[in-house]
Amino acid sequence: MRFILGFLSGVIGLLAGWFGLAALVIGLAGPDRDGGIAMGAFFNIGPIGGVVGFVAGVLLFAKIGIVSQGPSSSDAERSGAAPAPARTRVSSGFAVAVLALAGGLAWWAWYELIRSPYLTHGFMTLELQFRLPSGMALPPNATDVHIEVEEGQQHAYVTLGESWHGTDGDHRVILVSTTLMRKTSRRVVTLEFPGVPEQTWQLDLPSDPDPTPGYLPWRFPGGTSAPKIEMNFRLRADR
Repeated sequence: MRFILGFLSGVIGLLAGWFGLAALVIGLAGPDRDGGIAMGAFFNIGPIGGVVGFVAGVLLFAKIGIVSQGPSSSDAERSGAAPAPARTRVSSGFAVAVLALAGGLAWWAWYELIRSPYLTHGFMTLELQFRLPSGMALPPNATDVHIEVEEGQQHAYVTLGESWHGTDGDHRVILVSTTLMRKTSRRVVTLEFPGVPEQTWQLDLPSDPDPTPGYLPWRFPGGTSAPKIEMNFRLRADR
């Protein structure tokens, strides 16, 4: 039991040191646009903190987790025998704290790695088309168009690329794409630009969707806002 608790204490220290040192490096480095600093901090510098944390966790267990337990001096005096060497035991408070932390980390690992919240197909590309009413002009600039995709509790603002519009007969069409990554039953798309109030569409996709064979039928937004802009989409797997 002591070995198990000592090992768990070391593992908790390893994780704390690894992530703590990596987070410190990322925080000191400042903004990181391409993720290179974060990757380097986690995989190159983080292990150093992990080794230090593991040693610290084991030493903390030896220092705090093991307490002395011996007979009282009055018992030894009454028996007339020499005092017995003090025995040691595991601190119950330390053991509870270690087991609680280990249980929480195990649950988190189960949720993230086994019952993964991420899509089975990995990151998936959601391609959206917004068809304006006949004769309606596009906004003058791509920056005037505000599109948001809500995926569960996460919100992603979609950035329009160079080829952000097209035509469908006498309809102008706004073309964008974004990434879906998490299993959730709620996915909502909103669109807004000058002269057009916010319009909202609910994506009728299962929690863990498969790629669609093509663009799904056009649908109007919910609510009664005008003018009515149609939206359709398709979903494809990145792998």
